[in-house]
Amino acid sequence: MIIGSAGQDGTLLARAIGSEREVIGVDVGDLDVTDTASVTGAIARIRPAQLYYLAAAHHSSEERIELSSELRRGFDVHVRGCANVLEAVARHAPECRVFFAGSSQMFGTPREPTQDETTPFAPRTPYGITKVAGAHVCHAYRERGLHVSVGILYNHESPLRGPRFVSQRIARGVHAARRSGTKLRLGALDAVCDWGYAPDFVDAMRRIVEQAAPDDYVVASGEGHTVRELAAIAFEHVGLDLDSYVEVDANFVQTSGAIIVGNTARLRSRTGWRPTVTFEQLVRLLVAAAEAT
Repeated sequence: MIIGSAGQDGTLLARAIGSEREVIGVDVGDLDVTDTASVTGAIARIRPAQLYYLAAAHHSSEERIELSSELRRGFDVHVRGCANVLEAVARHAPECRVFFAGSSQMFGTPREPTQDETTPFAPRTPYGITKVAGAHVCHAYRERGLHVSVGILYNHESPLRGPRFVSQRIARGVHAARRSGTKLRLGALDAVCDWGYAPDFVDAMRRIVEQAAPDDYVVASGEGHTVRELAAIAFEHVGLDLDSYVEVDANFVQTSGAIIVGNTARLRSRTGWRPTVTFEQLVRLLVAAAEAT
């Protein structure tokens, strides 16, 4: 069972699992995770062997949204919804293995240059705050005997990403620049991110669920790259120089300047997982796919 099946990760996960297992995907239009009775009924009827809770109250890092509104939305999806699902699993499918999609935003602005599962949570965004709360809900149910794992997911991209994400803004923006000379407006070019390939992350999710004991796992590429690096590769791919086509817009939400790079030693040692796509390959893949959009 995939809750949040219409998003990038849910779509890729359903494709990966579909040939091996019966997959039931539900999303906003199918199930209100804040409705306890509806969630309980769905879990009791389906009794899944595995459940991936990928539901997320996403917004772009460059998008300004009222803080209280974003907190309410995040709490509903990441905390109330998660608690409803886990309680229903505990009652009606106690052998089910659950994966909860966390986020690198749970770490906030860490002091360590790389983060692992022992790095303290110190979220600074509504998304990160409510994802931390959801992770603690998972820990509480884990202590009660449920097989609930938390994946602390760093940025992961594919052509399925929506246009509000900076990776897609760049991948699509280079083609607009090539065709008509349109300038691409971005926020802080020196912001450092750990970008990975979404199908690799879906593979990690599956491996995590298959582990004998539940735990928390950082899922990342393990490399930090700036927005400028991403944009430079993208513009080079279409034969343009980024400095001629990129404008820095101070109105975009600026980053904290924190270095967010994941240490995946636990994931690698326990599951044998490795990324299959390099950063440059990822950027070129996104730009090539965006040409058709």
